[in-house]
Amino acid sequence: MSRSLDSGSRSFLLLAFILLVAHTSPLNAQVVPSATGPQFSIIAGGMASAFQPDYAGGFVSGASGNRLYGAGAFVDVKFNRWFQVEAEGRWLRFNQFVDINETNYLIGPRLPIHRFGRFTPYVKALVGYGSMNFEFNEATGRFTALAYGGGVDVNLTRRISARGDFEYQQWPLWIGNEELYPYGASVGISYRIFGRRRINP
Repeated sequence: MSRSLDSGSRSFLLLAFILLVAHTSPLNAQVVPSATGPQFSIIAGGMASAFQPDYAGGFVSGASGNRLYGAGAFVDVKFNRWFQVEAEGRWLRFNQFVDINETNYLIGPRLPIHRFGRFTPYVKALVGYGSMNFEFNEATGRFTALAYGGGVDVNLTRRISARGDFEYQQWPLWIGNEELYPYGASVGISYRIFGRRRINP
């Protein structure tokens, strides 16, 4: 009789243990992501850019023999893995041909593709406006600008990253029926102001 009682007790304890494990497993699954760091983060940085302005004068679009060089700044806001926003400003003031220069102010979504060790490639699609100073300071204009691009972030420390970026722009409503297609590359450095780098993206 005592044997059957001991066997029943063991069965009861085993069943209780299985139910306890089954109940706590989802809780553990919920705790792990928070241990890797918060989702929300803000990153700010600066960059140096070289761009083909797609304009050499005459109020007609066309490749220029002079690339424009300049400085820029960007802010990335990460709400979660799939919802991130980038805002950037770029001032292309150096190596001007007859006073032609361009400025960009853009914002839009960015999407990190995957993390490979310290490297995180990404794509982006931005919208905003580009402003142009025309030859010999004859005129200035502000135009709608779209930008498509991508690049790679390289983690140097937990808060500091380097960035290489390429961007192809479209100014669809430039002058008359003309469109402008500036494009260029940038390199920069960023600092994570808020939030920590996650162990898993």
